[in-house]
Amino acid sequence: MPELLLEVLSEEIPARLQHSAAEDFKGLFCAKLRDQGLFFDLAEAQVTPRRLVLVIKGLQTRQSDRIEERKGPKASAPEKSILGFLQSAGCESLSHPDIEKREIKGSEFYFVKRLVKGCSTKELLPGIIHDAVTKLRWPRSMRWASGTLKWVRPIHSILCVFDGRLVKGNISTGNGLAGSSEAVIRFTNKTRGHRFLAHEFLAVKNFSDYTEKLRNSFVIVKAEERRKIIVQNANDLAEEHGLLLHTDDFLMNENTGLVEWPVVLLGSFSETFLTLPDEVLVTSMKRHQKYIPLYQRDGLLAPRFVVVSNLTSDDGGVAIVAGNERVLRARLYDAKFFWDVDRQTLLDDFSKRLGEITFHAKLGSMSDKVMRLAKLGVKIAQRVPKANADMVERAALLCKADLVTEMVGEFPELQGVMGKYYALQQGENASVAAAIADHYSPLGPSDVCPKAPNSVSLALSDKIDVLVGMFGVGGRPSSSKDPYALRRAALGVIRLIMENDLRLPLTEVIMESHKSYKLGVLGDRSECVRILIDFITDRLKVHLRELDYGHDVVSAVFAVTEEDDLWRMVARANALKEFLASTAGVDLLSAYNRASNIVQIEEKKDKVTYNADVNAEMLVQQEEKVLFADLISLRDKLGRALEGEDYASAMEAIADLKEPVDAFFDQVTVNCENAALRQNRLYLLGEIRDSFKTVADFSLIKG
Repeated sequence: MPELLLEVLSEEIPARLQHSAAEDFKGLFCAKLRDQGLFFDLAEAQVTPRRLVLVIKGLQTRQSDRIEERKGPKASAPEKSILGFLQSAGCESLSHPDIEKREIKGSEFYFVKRLVKGCSTKELLPGIIHDAVTKLRWPRSMRWASGTLKWVRPIHSILCVFDGRLVKGNISTGNGLAGSSEAVIRFTNKTRGHRFLAHEFLAVKNFSDYTEKLRNSFVIVKAEERRKIIVQNANDLAEEHGLLLHTDDFLMNENTGLVEWPVVLLGSFSETFLTLPDEVLVTSMKRHQKYIPLYQRDGLLAPRFVVVSNLTSDDGGVAIVAGNERVLRARLYDAKFFWDVDRQTLLDDFSKRLGEITFHAKLGSMSDKVMRLAKLGVKIAQRVPKANADMVERAALLCKADLVTEMVGEFPELQGVMGKYYALQQGENASVAAAIADHYSPLGPSDVCPKAPNSVSLALSDKIDVLVGMFGVGGRPSSSKDPYALRRAALGVIRLIMENDLRLPLTEVIMESHKSYKLGVLGDRSECVRILIDFITDRLKVHLRELDYGHDVVSAVFAVTEEDDLWRMVARANALKEFLASTAGVDLLSAYNRASNIVQIEEKKDKVTYNADVNAEMLVQQEEKVLFADLISLRDKLGRALEGEDYASAMEAIADLKEPVDAFFDQVTVNCENAALRQNRLYLLGEIRDSFKTVADFSLIKG
């Protein structure tokens, strides 16, 4: 079967970009193939630090022939128009076999209809490759030499082999130097192996030949295979020394993206560094050096680490390990120095220096922020069960103090964490220390959400303060930019409320936060509250959809309520989701749609709205009398259920309406000849629609 092999060989692609780039490249390339009418059986993308690889299997060798038609002027059109049409169609006269006459709505038109032969795939591939490579978008791109071509890193070569043969073509670098070797990147059938371990060029025929020759040249093309080697060998080394490896997907993927020929080695550091907090050691190893920490059987950190090298050496990696140990040792010596120096100063004294740090040019210093957090934290603590307002206030006053410490200055990732250790060092309550560590969390959708009441109170205070302040000075995020991470802050508020089952009146809390800012710094208070509630509500909608609440379920709930209590919104959405997943929910939805559609059609036709009270004396048939009585009972049940926030009972009450609604439609004719009777029955159906809308807008539910 015909196979296309495409490789873009470049300087090292950042590891964090590789997977998404490979998938984006595949999607872009395949879309362009389909646009040209070229179909295939399978597309596969692979990526290494230096190469983006695409394999298309079962690709057509040429486009299928196709019939093209073009409509011309009327047969009665002026001769000049007809001659112009013939000329554009490349036909000499109306007797040409490609010209035919057709009747359309009583008028005759000329058409040109001809067979267009498909082009060979080899003719089309250069243009497709050019578009796919040049239009692939990266978070950041660069230009090199004197060219204008942008890519994530300088491109060395483009390998393109189709059906075992080189595809001739090139991509211009845009430097405009005719005849220069730098003017174009010409397609080739050759690649290169490992940057340091293999220097020769390799001519390849297909993907199988490509992967085999590269393996012999110290390159493993498939990222998943490289990852398995790293995980397996790291586990083997850990077990050999009686240690444990805690698999970190991000770190494993990062190492996979840094090497083409993974060599897993074991390093160590002095046990004296184990007096440092584990977070300091782990951050030094994982974040800065990409080392994999090892643990003892009892869960304590071991003075060992795994390093993944991209090189083999004659000494079995001894020199490589020694070099990495030397680098880590230097970082740990620095960390120990910072640790010892910082502990000589109390957090209260560090806090006095927060006035030197600007939180925002319009919102004051970090010291001002701490005072606001203390006030707001106390208010929120009163709404969080089992929270201690005094402890929250104390934690707020100390939570930013570690920003001026030596350790956080060197390791910014440890802000909050170091504050906890320094708080414990000076004898603060453990709950206060935990709140200091947790108040930045959750940092994103996958981050752990605090559970301790004092931690939750301070974390909410920190995020709401940021939202109120930034919205107040016009820092609202745009569709493409969010420099102050306000969407993340809003999601943090939502998760803290949802995952801790909190009842927090956001309007009241935002008002309190707004008051804590200096008078005149922010805009109108009520306007700020309105905009911010809308913003948080929009983020809640997105979050619920990500949690597999259907788009229609979310829309149906939010269409009928304007809440500042997120708990109620989520409870209502959850009840509706569960109700619609049941047989009763599906059946009732069908009955509702029937009633709603009839009313909607008749309202449009009659140009009125059928939402008036039903005249009970005009109910003739038993089925409509029963339905009316049940609707009156439903109003009472829904009122009690909604007032008591028992949304499951509200759904059950609605479900009880299924039988009388079915009986009504089976036995009662809505559009009868008696105009007054018809109007009253439409009011009855309108009552069904309006009753349901007190819970959710069922018209937005699919199906």
